[in-house]
Amino acid sequence: DIHVEVPAVSVQELSGRPAGETSALIRERIRRARAVQNSRFRDEKGIFCNAHMGPKLIRKTCILDERGEVLLRRAISRLGLSARAYDRILKVARTIADLASEQSITAECVAEAIQYRSLDRDLIQRSG
Repeated sequence: DIHVEVPAVSVQELSGRPAGETSALIRERIRRARAVQNSRFRDEKGIFCNAHMGPKLIRKTCILDERGEVLLRRAISRLGLSARAYDRILKVARTIADLASEQSITAECVAEAIQYRSLDRDLIQRSG
């Protein structure tokens, strides 16, 4: 559900000190997010994480505030994305919120999820 272009890394960047979170911190954040998802879906047969949600469960679980809804509608309209892309963005936004330990999906989570659809944008621009 995530599309990301990764630019080449320079030799200086490869040989420098790593910046950002340590692997241990990231692993712990992921562990907590997965625990939240396991709890959220405990009554759903065969659903263990956000990626497994179908349309009905997405509508139940991925509630956006007004800012997030407006942002997502604009992105879908401007980028010409499909209903499937809409659902995928919602699932990714829910996961971003889980990783940030947020109860609700914020407009910032939606914006980040939209950003991860960059390959969709590129395909639309090339065909248009």
